[in-house]
Amino acid sequence: MAKDPLDSLRFAYKGSRLKPLRAFCQVARLGSVSRAAEALFLSQPAVTLQLQALERELGARLLERSGRRLVPTREGEMLYEMARPLVEGLDNLAANFREQLRGLDAGELNVAAGSSTILYLLPGIVEAFRQRHADVRVSLHNVTGASGLDLLRSDGVDLAVGSMLDVPADLTYIPVYRFEPMLITPLAHPLAAKRDLTLADLSPYGLILPPKRLTTYRLVDLVFQQNRVPYTVALEVGGWEVIKQYVAMGLGISIVTAICLTEADRQRLAARSLARWFPSRSYGIVMRKGKLLSAQARAFIELIKPETLAPRGYDEGGHSER
Repeated sequence: MAKDPLDSLRFAYKGSRLKPLRAFCQVARLGSVSRAAEALFLSQPAVTLQLQALERELGARLLERSGRRLVPTREGEMLYEMARPLVEGLDNLAANFREQLRGLDAGELNVAAGSSTILYLLPGIVEAFRQRHADVRVSLHNVTGASGLDLLRSDGVDLAVGSMLDVPADLTYIPVYRFEPMLITPLAHPLAAKRDLTLADLSPYGLILPPKRLTTYRLVDLVFQQNRVPYTVALEVGGWEVIKQYVAMGLGISIVTAICLTEADRQRLAARSLARWFPSRSYGIVMRKGKLLSAQARAFIELIKPETLAPRGYDEGGHSER
């Protein structure tokens, strides 16, 4: 019987399972063979051979193309969950060992978060963390959307904190806080004291909203369209603080998330829940699946819990305490 020329190749790759598993995890994380090859300092053919050998050994297709990215199949997802902790544990063994010896009172922590999260959600959490671990240098990376996820996937940050609607397969999202959608108006505005507020009551007044590219604008448009209620946008501007200031000046009304409402806002704004028409918004922790977290990151996550945060002037559901 003729010898299968792949036998020697298959045997060679079985000699070190770590290499093909590492190649597979990198491709699954980065979405392409070329990017994985760069990360591993290998040629693309070498990575392709490792993937092929791994699929032959396991008897399953592990990757498939989705648009321009390679993504794990159902079997690949299962392997990814199993292999990633092993690969990262071995790759980071020396660093993790030194970190454990050094203890928590050293090192650094990198967290990705958007402006709203940094401004309204994280101050109390960061303050509590700094009180417990004063020697850990904390870096908050002000990034949102795809930029934040890229940092997370490339190990530029330990974790991310924010709000997610669609969760990619390679990430884990743990919602912790939930905030209601709120209508904000000047204190003397007709809608501030109107009984039985309806969505149609907002129609005559110009809205001040974040830019169209952001989720808030798209969600507002969707709700009005679904309820067949016309609306007008008086002004597009980024940042909840700017929006609140312009509303207080009487330039329009707005629909915001209760996370941004503070005790000081009660002196200049009226806030009413719109939970009847708009969904609440969750905020929580975003991590890479299978990532081994540092001691600093674990300690920070321990502080991200509802009792750590009580928005001034509003309860956790976003209702005014008045």
